[in-house]
Amino acid sequence: MKRKNISSGAKWEEIVGYSRAVKIDNLIEVAGTAPVIDGKVIGIGDAYVQTKTCLQIIEKAIANAGGSIEDVVRTRMFVTDISRWEEYGRAHGEYFSSIKPVTTMVEVKSLIDPDMLIEIEATAVVEPKIN
Repeated sequence: MKRKNISSGAKWEEIVGYSRAVKIDNLIEVAGTAPVIDGKVIGIGDAYVQTKTCLQIIEKAIANAGGSIEDVVRTRMFVTDISRWEEYGRAHGEYFSSIKPVTTMVEVKSLIDPDMLIEIEATAVVEPKIN
């Protein structure tokens, strides 16, 4: 079993002790990903922009692990206001309308920063490399 840890450099990774993504063999797991770039929450108050930002960060992490967004088989969306599901869903659909991974959207009381409206986890399975 071969393991590769991928870091995004988020301040929470060292504090909490986690990786943005971990690849083991052909499985890539991406941690809960918030809409944070360079330590700043992107799209404050805008559920659509925050969702797109999370997915862009996830896409980069998967690419750094040797996969692509097309390899995603599951997403989990944790949102602070489920009544805005269409905004989150529109952004998710723009990424995944042709891929159609299984997904879950659940409302949570809050996220680590009150400006965050969403956090997304993803699982990807890449084609095994033949040597």
